[in-house]
This record gives sequence, C-alpha cells and structure tokens, in this order.
Amino acid sequence: MSIDHAPLSTLDVLESEAIHIIREVAAEFEKPVLLFSGGKDSVTVLHLAAKAFWPAKIPFGLLHVDTGHNFPEILKFRDETAEHYGLELSVAKVQDYIDDGRLRERPDGTRNTLQTQPLLDAIAAGGYDAVFGGARRDEDKARAKERILSLRDEFGGWDPSNQRPELWNIYNGRHVSGEHVRVFPISNFTELDVWSYIARENIALPELYYAHEREVFNRDGMWWATGEFSTPREDENVIRRTVRYRTVGDMSCTGAVESDASDIDSVLAEVAVTTVTERGATRADDRISAAAMEDRKKDGYF
Repeated sequence: MSIDHAPLSTLDVLESEAIHIIREVAAEFEKPVLLFSGGKDSVTVLHLAAKAFWPAKIPFGLLHVDTGHNFPEILKFRDETAEHYGLELSVAKVQDYIDDGRLRERPDGTRNTLQTQPLLDAIAAGGYDAVFGGARRDEDKARAKERILSLRDEFGGWDPSNQRPELWNIYNGRHVSGEHVRVFPISNFTELDVWSYIARENIALPELYYAHEREVFNRDGMWWATGEFSTPREDENVIRRTVRYRTVGDMSCTGAVESDASDIDSVLAEVAVTTVTERGATRADDRISAAAMEDRKKDGYF
C-alpha cells in the first residue's frame, strides 16, 4: 500500500523551522525570555511557542520595554495576551530612566532609541541568556544579515563582521558568562508570510492593524496620529483619514498608512502588492540614516 505524502506548503516549512528553533533554544539555554510588544511579529512568535510545547505551558516568560509612548491599545492587548497564556510579563520602563537621570529625552521627542539601556539592564537583571525576538530579514538590510542565533557581547553589542555560520540548520548557541544570544525564529518569514500565517492560524491582533478612522496629520510622507506624544506643527493640518498600522512601535516615530483593509483578506491583498517594507514605509527612526538600524543594533537594540 502506497502512502501519499503531500508536499509541505511554504507556511508549513516556515512554521516547522521556527518551532525547531524555539525548541532547540529552550533545551540548550538556561533562562530564555520572549520580547513581547503586542505587535504582529511578537504575537506570531508567541503563537509558535505555544504550538512548540503544546499541551505543556510555554517554558519561559515575556519581556517588554515600555517607552511610555506606546499605543494604549497595544499595552491593553499585551497584558490580556500574557494573562491568556498564563505567562509572567516583565516590563522595563524608559520613563523610570528619565525620571532618575539615567536617560535624557531626545530633541526630536522619540523614545524608540532610548529602549536599549533598559533592555540590556532587564536582560542582566533577569539573568536571561537567550532572548527571542520577532525580527525578520525582509524588514531592513541590517536585519537581513543578522543570524538566527545572534551573539551579543557582555555589553549587549552586536558585531556584524563577526557572525557564526549557520549551515544545515545547525545553530551555535555557545557563549560565556555575561554574553547572551538573540534568537529570531521568524527571520525567514516575509511580511506577507506573517499575515498569511495569521490568517491560517486565526491569530488575534490589536485592532490598529486594521483600517479605522483616526485624526492624523502628514509629516515626511507619513500619517501621524494626533495625541499626547505626537502633536502637529503649525503648518501641519489635522484631518480624519481611514488608516491602519503596518507596524506598531513608539507613537512618536510610527506612522500609519491610508487603507481600507478592515479584515484579514483585504490586508493580505494589500500586502501582496506593496513594494516598501513596513519599517521603510512607516518608521521615522529608520530614516535618520541609511545605517540607522545597524547602528542601534551594534549598541544592543533589538
């Protein structure tokens, strides 16, 4: 009797790879943690972790760096999701560092780049030796060349010229005391893959990812939401537009895109024809310089 082995789909292969990475890291490292912002990529990694260990509980907790400028909807979703999975959520707050003088506000008002020191301190204080993240290679050229298991030195820094080979899906997690490893299980997913997987698995996301009406103003070709942390200048007019967010970072550096995509199918159709990555289209912090992301990562950023 012959057995019909149906070929794996692209999503099946990507899911299998990600689950393999998550299980390998959980087995090899003493104390992993998952960076969880409530954004679509970290939600996808969390869902994959749940599948990797089902029916057991996910064997590590969640960590978030709160800039103080996060979307309220995202923070609410973050807390509800941590409670749903029964996971410990540790939160490092940028505001605490500003209050005691360890950090200063930037002239441009964004706090995205101020996350690095609270993140590194939280990793050290928690004793984490592996830190899962939702970064993908198609987002930015710096992330494109980073390994799936990325060694960070005792200062949290990344050296792009000194990376380990990852041949035949063999990952080298060796490190000494004081160092840690960043782990990116969905590195090989594209934005379209992520949305296709979200659709297939029926994964819940914050409503910001879908089209909604919002008061916005245009700055540097992006639609910024009006609010406490993003206020229009005198020459910037506030109007109501139907928009959605492709990425949800700091309110003071993340723009929306005009969109009528109010459900998962219309988002998939929209993403399928886009020619600019979500970070390139909506993140002001990545426009500071051509190497903005790489410079931040060398200092210890996600």
